Parts: sequence; structure tokens; C-alpha cells
Amino acid sequence: MEGEVHNLILDWSIALASLLYCHGVGMFIGEGTTRFLALFPVICLFLFLPLNLHTMFFCGLTSFFISWLGSFKLMLYAFGKGPLCSYPHLPISHFVFTACLPIKIIRNREKVSNQITKNKKSPKDYVPRVLLFIVTLKAYSYKDRFHPLLTTSLYAYYLFFMLELLLALTASLARTIVGVELEPQFDEPHHATSVQNFWGKRWNLMASSILRPTVYHPSRVIFSHLVPERWVSVPAVFATFLVSGVVHELIFYHLGRLRPTGEFTSFFVIQGVCVGIEIVIKKTMGQRLQPSPVVARTLTLSFVMITSFWLFFPPFLRIDPYAKSCREFMAFIGFLKSGQILSPNEYACPIM
Repeated sequence: MEGEVHNLILDWSIALASLLYCHGVGMFIGEGTTRFLALFPVICLFLFLPLNLHTMFFCGLTSFFISWLGSFKLMLYAFGKGPLCSYPHLPISHFVFTACLPIKIIRNREKVSNQITKNKKSPKDYVPRVLLFIVTLKAYSYKDRFHPLLTTSLYAYYLFFMLELLLALTASLARTIVGVELEPQFDEPHHATSVQNFWGKRWNLMASSILRPTVYHPSRVIFSHLVPERWVSVPAVFATFLVSGVVHELIFYHLGRLRPTGEFTSFFVIQGVCVGIEIVIKKTMGQRLQPSPVVARTLTLSFVMITSFWLFFPPFLRIDPYAKSCREFMAFIGFLKSGQILSPNEYACPIM
């Protein structure tokens, strides 16, 4: 475990040094191809950094924060777009935090008052979720008596809760250190009234805001030469979900070192096809087929969950993520108690 901590410090030190270099490049090289070529080695390096790590927590954070969001933000930065671009240039502290963390600084004060007031959560808002999380952890001890769909539902809730909590803590840390307001990471995804609404405006908004300028907008430009303007958003949406699927394949390869099966890509391709169909229906039928909010939310969540159970969770569960995460958490508790850094394999998970 000491070697893993050393590798984590090494990886993030390399990432920090690389971002300082990128900030300097942006100060002296104008946006465009030349800046992209200067940043390209760093983008490639970011894709390989997680291969130096093996624990779920360290590798997962590095893969998501650095390999995905960090490299995509740098690609946008090379061409004068994205959250890293600002005139005047971002202070170096803001640049580093924005580049390597899933945050986006809000600079428009009117947008701050509207968006933060609407979506900002206090610690009290997480109390019911924490209690529900504790209850589901206790229920996991009886998973052998549950129907497989219920067990998978528990996995889904664990994943959503941990992801939301992790992103909220990261944003809170950045807000405290940098001293700025940040855009929210989620907007009540269980209230989504369509698949397009779920992925585009409610689920993991940082990822959506990065995929939109890196994939969706360039795809619109490319397909505008092949498809009528009225329908150009359909193939652009499909391309965006396809890239998202490939990125998820990369992240889970980092986590499990298993050969990609294409299931994650298939999952996001299906979501993209569904969103494309939804766009076509809306453009041709308007609001005539709009169901009630309750029906729309039920259908949306059912579709996302069913396709997740079919294609997303099976490959994810092959790497036994929850048992590994539990052992890593027990190793962390053991370190706090004894001051000794031991391998997670030295610990047994009490709920598995």
C-alpha cells in the first residue's frame, strides 16, 4: 500500500507540473494548432497516468479527473474554448483546480444567483440520503435472499450516492480553497422527464458541459454538410454518446485492467439512439405526445435503469468494485487507528 500511495503522489505531482506547463503555454502561444501540438504530449500523458495505480479509489479518481475531464479540458483550451479559457487568463490556482477537478467556475454573477440558489444543497439535504445509504448497507448483508434486480438496484444506488457525494465534496473543497462559486454537479436526475433531459441537463453536468463543446458542436459542423440543418443535431448527439461510451471503456479498463467488451459503448449508443428518436419526435410531433410529468419521469427512469442493468452494471460488477472499495475503506480506517499503511487485501469487508 505504501507503494500505491507513493505512485499516487507521483502521478498527481506529474499532473500538477504538467498543468503549470500548460498554463505557461497558454500565456505565450495563441489558441490554435500550435498550442494544441504543444499540449498534445500532456493530453497523452494524462491517459496513461492511472495505469500506475491499482486501488479503486486512487485509480478511479485519477482516471475520471485527469484522464477524462483533464485531457478533454486541455483539448478545448488548445483552441480557446472551455472552462480553462478566460480573458484575462485564469490565475494559476484557478487554472489548476479547474483542470484537474470536476468543477466549473461561474463568472457571471446573475447566473450565480439564479443557478446556485436553485441547486445549492446544504448539509441537511444529505442527511436523509446518508441514512438511506446506511440502511441499504445493512440490507446488503442479506443480498443472497434478494432478487437479482433488487441487488443490482442496491449497486446502482451505491454508485449514484458515492458519485454525488464525491463530486459535492470536491466542489466544496475547491470552493473553500479557491474562494469562488461553482456550478452544480447534479440537478435532481430522478426528476428527469425524458432521456434527453436526464443526460443533458440533470446527470453529471460537468461531463455534459465538456462533451458538448468537444464532441457535439464539432459534430454539428461536420454533419451540417451531409444532413439538413433541421436534423443535424441527431447524428451529433449520437457521436457524443459514442465518445462517452469509449471514454467509459477507458475508465473501467483503468479500474479493472480487463479487456474491453464494448458493453459500456453499447449502453451509451442505445442512449444516444433514444435521444435521437426523441429529438425527431419532438420536431415532428411537437408537444402533442407529451405525457404527464409523473408518467414521463417513470418511463425515463425505467428506461435508464433497465438498460443499465442490461449493459452497464454487468461489466462493472466483474471487477468486484464494492468489495474492493470496502476493503480500501477499512484500510483507511486502520491507518487512522494505528498509523500503519497496510494493503487493503489485509482487511476483510464486514458487509461482504
